[in-house]
Amino acid sequence: MNKDETKPTVCPTCGAVTTASGHLCRPFEPTKPFVCEYCGAQTDDPRHMCYPQIEHLAYQCLHCGRLSAKAEALCHPKRIAGTP
Repeated sequence: MNKDETKPTVCPTCGAVTTASGHLCRPFEPTKPFVCEYCGAQTDDPRHMCYPQIEHLAYQCLHCGRLSAKAEALCHPKRIAGTP
């Protein structure tokens, strides 16, 4: 086993702790503030979640459990059963 694989690492996006370096769920790099396309709020938090966005949630990350309206926002997306 590689020495790097035994050292616990915390994902900076979802907070998951893992010993597998390839597991980290970091679909967004820290960025400048952006405007949420669902509610219009300006934020710099890539985990921003608002009520209009919650209504559109359709994907869950198989590794960390994060939810998203868009598959490309997750590292290992799976469509949630029963979503359009």
